[in-house]
Amino acid sequence: MKIEIKKSKKPVKYDEAISFMEKRLLDINQKNSSDLIWVLEHEELYTAGTSSKENEILDKSIKVMQTNRGGKITYHGPGQLVCYFVINLKNGKKDIRKFISLIEKTIIDTLNSYNIATYADKDNIGIWYNDNSQIKKIAAIGIRVSKWIAYHGFSININNNLDKYRAIVPCGIFDKGVTNLKEINDQDYKDLDERLIQNFITNLKV
Repeated sequence: MKIEIKKSKKPVKYDEAISFMEKRLLDINQKNSSDLIWVLEHEELYTAGTSSKENEILDKSIKVMQTNRGGKITYHGPGQLVCYFVINLKNGKKDIRKFISLIEKTIIDTLNSYNIATYADKDNIGIWYNDNSQIKKIAAIGIRVSKWIAYHGFSININNNLDKYRAIVPCGIFDKGVTNLKEINDQDYKDLDERLIQNFITNLKV
């Protein structure tokens, strides 16, 4: 499996990122390009997935961009690591559930390397942290599959502004909170993207 690794140091506009991935999907489908893992940050914006609902927007003054990924409404902004991918599932067993589990394991393994214990929840997609019996989301996942090629991605909150989540019901879940890594443990996360990429590649090869 050949995978291009792309890292963007400056914030990338959301629509430009989606256009790039959709073109890559077509190229992969025509066997003209390799799979892609792309880490970046976005400037501030709210995005809504295909299963989002109007009542999940609490502050009606915010702008929400509709997307074709799965999932609900979430927030992107500085201090949040976004990992996009375009991965050809035709090379494996064409198992979407298994692929989502692979993503969950990648995030959990990466955070565990910082001594932060997190877990996946079969009823609520994403990665969760138990903060003194308060369950809070640390990572959001939203994917789409076209022609058995998976794309979009996931995000991990590092030191982003958590107040921004007050405008929405994050990922459509009313009874749980949101946190970031700095809130959990104020340590150095500068190599998080590298650890994440290595774990992702390792898990893809299993």
